Amino acid sequence: MGRIIAIDYGKKRTGLAVSDPMKLIAGGLTTLPSGEVITFILNYIQKEEVELILLGEPRQMNYEYSENQPRVEGFRKSLQQAVPSTTIKMVDERFTSVLAHRAMLDGGLKKKQRQNKALVDELSATILLQSYLETLRI
Repeated sequence: MGRIIAIDYGKKRTGLAVSDPMKLIAGGLTTLPSGEVITFILNYIQKEEVELILLGEPRQMNYEYSENQPRVEGFRKSLQQAVPSTTIKMVDERFTSVLAHRAMLDGGLKKKQRQNKALVDELSATILLQSYLETLRI
């Protein structure tokens, strides 16, 4: 059984999360400079079976695309060319950053730790993935 990778793609940094092989639990994987993500995923896929990649689709509160959408779409096309046999699914990423900040607060992280944007990106990808995994159980 393959894992699922979730990607919270950003202009500078990109957060990644991965499921366990049973697709029950999401865990943070890493945060990388956005230009290094495809290489990282290619290397990861050589070591682990990945059956699906979730890519956060940036939308505003009114469901319209945000200003990051053209970058995400360009990344999606490049990623699909790099891993043509792996399905890439776009999923709504609204609220993931807000939920990541809330989780950091609830977890008791100090203000300086909560300002770590790399951690926020990784947590956002983890929340995106965990939300998706929960839909599989319905």
